[in-house]
Amino acid sequence: MTHGVRTATHGPAFDAVLCDLDNVVRFYDVRHLAALERAAGLPEGTTEDIAYAPETDLPLLLGRITLEEWAETVARALAGRVGEATARELGRALAEAPFHADEAVVALLRRVRARVPLVLVTNATPRLADDLAALGLTDLAHHVVSSAVEGVAKPDPAIYRIAAARAGVPMDRCLFVDDSRENVDAAVALGMTGVHFRQPSDLHGPFGIDRRES
Repeated sequence: MTHGVRTATHGPAFDAVLCDLDNVVRFYDVRHLAALERAAGLPEGTTEDIAYAPETDLPLLLGRITLEEWAETVARALAGRVGEATARELGRALAEAPFHADEAVVALLRRVRARVPLVLVTNATPRLADDLAALGLTDLAHHVVSSAVEGVAKPDPAIYRIAAARAGVPMDRCLFVDDSRENVDAAVALGMTGVHFRQPSDLHGPFGIDRRES
C-alpha cells in the first residue's frame, strides 16, 4: 500500500499532500474507443498504446502541442492499419473520451485539504483548467502543478520541487500520491513519503483517516 513511508512519534508524517490527478482522482471511460477498435479489427488498447508512448505523449504533456495535434499524431500512426478516416475517428474518440471524478477520493482529499496544504501534481494537457472546471474541482486543491504549464513532467525531479515549493513545505515533510510506481519512486528518492495508489482505501492509513469515518 505504501512505499518508503516514514513514521513520526508525534503527529502525522507529513505537512502537505501532493497528489496525482489521473487514475487517482479522475478516470476516463474508453468503452466507445474500445468498440471502435473492435469494429476496425484492432486489439483493444491499441490506440492508447500508441497515444501514450513517450514520443507521442510527451510533447502534449509539456504543452508543446494541442490536444487536437496529439489526436492527429495518433491518427497518422494508425492510418496504415485501418485507413485515414477510421484512424482519425479513433484519435478523436481517445481525445474526447468522457471522464469522471472518484467521489470517495475527492471526499478524502477535501478532508485532507482542511488540515494541510494540498497540491495536485499532474502530467496534464493544456486543457487541465477546463477539465477541472468540468469536474467541479477547481477548488479541490490549494495549488495545481501541471506539466503542460511548467514544461516538465513526472518523474523529472524538477516538478516535485516545484510542487513542494508551492506547498511551502520541505520535501521530507511531503506525502506524495500517484498511481505510477515510477513516479512514487522518484518522489521517495527526493525524501518524500510515497503512496502507490490503487484504490481509495490505500489512502486511509497514510491520511490518518479511519475507514469507519469515510
